[in-house]
Parts: sequence; structure tokens; C-alpha cells
Amino acid sequence: MSNKRTAIQMSPEEAAAFLDEQVTVTCATNGRDGFPHLMPLWYVVRDGTIWAWTYAKSQKVRNLERDARCTLQVEAGDSYDQLRGVMLKCAAAIHRDPEVVAGVGTELAARYGGGGHVTPAHASNRVALQFVVKETASFDHRKLG
Repeated sequence: MSNKRTAIQMSPEEAAAFLDEQVTVTCATNGRDGFPHLMPLWYVVRDGTIWAWTYAKSQKVRNLERDARCTLQVEAGDSYDQLRGVMLKCAAAIHRDPEVVAGVGTELAARYGGGGHVTPAHASNRVALQFVVKETASFDHRKLG
């Protein structure tokens, strides 16, 4: 790893704080046609792990059922000297238990919509996605000085 690369890398604590403060993760799954399939998701961080929910019949779920490997990216910054981001190579676990899905939905509602309780009945057509991190890369151009 180059000195410049090392200099702009976030510490694990910085990366965790960054993920806590951002609001959208881009999830790249492997499409059956060989092309990456990228979609934005709202997410919550539970014990250091990113969780999201989505419709059970969505293309990203179909892709993850076929191949659990995915890459997540969260980024911020409007100019080169302010760019920062975290990339996570993951294996996605798909949770279909209505209680688990509703729990994630409730946390998402609290984080993005001001609250509200999601019941298992409201979550019946969704799944919860748990992203198990295999490898992490990060950058923070504000460290360039």
C-alpha cells in the first residue's frame, strides 16, 4: 500500500462514525447477465453491521439468492478535497422471518421517518438484508492536507 493510500485511510473508528452519519448505501450485486446491478438503500448499523430491507421480489434479492457476494459503498463530499467513503465487500444474509424484518423496518422508520412501529404484517412482502463484511477499504481526502 502506498504512503498516500495509507495517509487517507480511515481508522476503524472513523469508518464506523462515517457509516453512522451517512444515509444511503449503494449496493452492487452480481446480475445474471454478468453486469453489476447497483441500487441505493437506506440502512441501519446494528452492532457494527449494516442492515437494510427491500422487497422480497426485487432484482437485488434475486441476485443475492443466486450469489450472496456484494459490494457496498457509502460516500460523501462535493469536491475532490472533501471526498470520503467506505467500501465493504460482503456476503449478504437474507432474513425472511417477519419479526426480524419488522425489527429492521422499525429501526429504519426511526432513523429516516421520525418513528413508527412496523408490524410483521406490514413487513410481509419484504426481507431484511444483513451485510457480513469480508473486506473493507476507505478513503478520506480531507487528510491530504
